[in-house]
Amino acid sequence: MPSQYMLGRHWCKKLALCTALIASAAASAPAFANDSGNDSGPTVNTAEGPVRGFAKSGVNVFLGIPFAAPPVGKLRWQPPQAVKKWKDTLDATQFASSCEVTELQSFGAPKSMSEDCLYLNVFTTNTRAGGRGRGLPVIVWIYGGGNVEGESTDYDGSKLATGGPLGTPTVVVTFNYRLGLFGFLSEQHLNAEGHTWGNYGILDQQAVLRWVQRNIASFGGDPTRVALGGQSAGAVDTGANVLSPAAGGLFNRAIYQSSLPAFSGLPTASTALARGNAFAAVLGCSTSVCLRQLSAARILQIQGTAKGNAVDPTLKQTYTVGPFVDGTVIPHQPETAFTTGQYNRMPTMSGTVADEANFGAGITEYFSGPPQVATTPAQYTASTSAAVLAQYPLSAYGNNPQIAADRSGTDPTKCQTLHVLNLWASKIPTYAYDFTYTKAPFNFPQMPNAYSPTGFYQALAYHTADIQFVFPHFSGGILGVNLDQQTGQPRELQGSEVKLSDQLVAAWTNFAATGNPNGSKALKWAQFKANSGPLLQQDIPTSDESVAQYRSNYKCDFWDSSLTYPTD
Repeated sequence: MPSQYMLGRHWCKKLALCTALIASAAASAPAFANDSGNDSGPTVNTAEGPVRGFAKSGVNVFLGIPFAAPPVGKLRWQPPQAVKKWKDTLDATQFASSCEVTELQSFGAPKSMSEDCLYLNVFTTNTRAGGRGRGLPVIVWIYGGGNVEGESTDYDGSKLATGGPLGTPTVVVTFNYRLGLFGFLSEQHLNAEGHTWGNYGILDQQAVLRWVQRNIASFGGDPTRVALGGQSAGAVDTGANVLSPAAGGLFNRAIYQSSLPAFSGLPTASTALARGNAFAAVLGCSTSVCLRQLSAARILQIQGTAKGNAVDPTLKQTYTVGPFVDGTVIPHQPETAFTTGQYNRMPTMSGTVADEANFGAGITEYFSGPPQVATTPAQYTASTSAAVLAQYPLSAYGNNPQIAADRSGTDPTKCQTLHVLNLWASKIPTYAYDFTYTKAPFNFPQMPNAYSPTGFYQALAYHTADIQFVFPHFSGGILGVNLDQQTGQPRELQGSEVKLSDQLVAAWTNFAATGNPNGSKALKWAQFKANSGPLLQQDIPTSDESVAQYRSNYKCDFWDSSLTYPTD
């Protein structure tokens, strides 16, 4: 995710379409109304206590199940602790609070935030006892948001749970995990306490995976068939768990949607410690007690604002760090691990969208106003090196600096992705894709661009465009609803887009079931072979894309000479 973040949904009051957008958002947001009364919903006995959910359109939904003790007070910046068991049936019909994030984020401010946020949600068509080798496959999903924002409430797992018309029924688990400085902090006094430190958000995710091993059979799931996946930061965190020895045996398929260049190198332990110590210093804290006595609001104030993460004046770096190589939870840099095989090897499905950089470009333009102002040719030229300009001249993109910047910003990440795919394919079954559909509904308002043939910003196959095809109604933007890229009017997936969604849901659920996205009703997806491919081009219609085509499309011959991959 880019370092800037959009304003929250309340800005809709400044838009002419506000009334229509709010009405459409209410209609299209994930619908979790109870088909059954609160006392007659499905009940499941977990290892921690009984929970009662509700049924909706053939899916049993359980919301707000605690998977760890609240990480507050003395448990702030501690590994997740066991939740206290309960005897009375827990009402699991409402989402719990989201984790603390800087408000007015690009995904919209959560309705409710708290440090007491370690809760999960389950979507299943089956509450008959499952078990090892005899239940439904499981998908555990990590939301994106740069590891500084995001919430599980945005993700309706119902379609994945049914498998759609072409796929395999699954049990879907979504959850909250600690973010920003609450979830990723290396500080000398905290690190000296004798517990596992630093990557607390990753430890939360592993606590969810252990909960799945204990409890998913009670929801009709099979703990021997667990796919862990996520988009953007969620994909990065999926990779962090693939790298983590502590996650070994907790899942056995990995799904990466737009992991971007994170696998070209994670922050080092020394970088994380410098940032964490600077955070403590700016607050005048020289003890763990001082840090744990800080209010959540004060921590968020230091972390950043709606427009971006704060930068320490001395380090010239942000305080936030995200997942980092600490030597224990994440022992190795991705390049070292994937080259030597020192990771949890399993079938993998991975890809990116064709216009990853357009999301950041949209954020930049949004924050240029109001009124918004598009990047000018002079700005593009001044901010781009001569070597890159030679490869991406404005004249090749209709003199539209937004599109030229999209290509010069996206293409290196596409080539980094290909590098990692080649490393994986030599050791594990790998299925690769390139999401190229350019007309998906978008989550920004229309913004002017005099250099575009439409007169507006062009989103194309933007970062996060693919989420709505797997999690219907997902909208990651300031409006809480998606808009047609051409008309600017609210709309959901329609016609052939729904068919593409059905195909992708089938691929995701089949992969969870067998480690292979193919099935009798699903699209045909060939296994990726190193340096030859193919990748599945996710478009309308789908098609195969050879590595040679991919390298040509994204100018990898040019970028390969400048891309670096840190090792231990």
